[in-house]
Amino acid sequence: MLNIDSLQNGIVIDHIKAGASMTIYDLLKLGKLDCCVAIIKNARSAKYGRKDIIKIDGEIDVDLDMLGFLDPNITVCTIRDGKLVEKKKLVLPKKLENVIKCRNPRCITSAEEGIDHIFLLGENKRYRCAYCEQEYEPKRS
Repeated sequence: MLNIDSLQNGIVIDHIKAGASMTIYDLLKLGKLDCCVAIIKNARSAKYGRKDIIKIDGEIDVDLDMLGFLDPNITVCTIRDGKLVEKKKLVLPKKLENVIKCRNPRCITSAEEGIDHIFLLGENKRYRCAYCEQEYEPKRS
């Protein structure tokens, strides 16, 4: 079994869907940090089977809305002096600002520069543009 040292001060992003840690690493721009970042891929999980974990040896601001949008099962733990001081369970955020972009070419966000891309979560758990009400469709690979 692989052994990763515990953190004295930092953040642990846990319960990431297996294989999604590099996407989160890129979106949070963790490669630009001047501290140690450990990515654990495909760790065993009793609850999910497999999961990814990111450990950041230092405190940073984490965009909880973006993480909740990507995977509402993620938990973000804050560690100080080697002890867990806060554990946040994420949910789908009711409002997303500048996390996703409206693809409607007639939306004001497409025509005007500098306008925030705002999406609101509907009752059907789908996001719609706050300006033109275009429903967000994720890109298909």
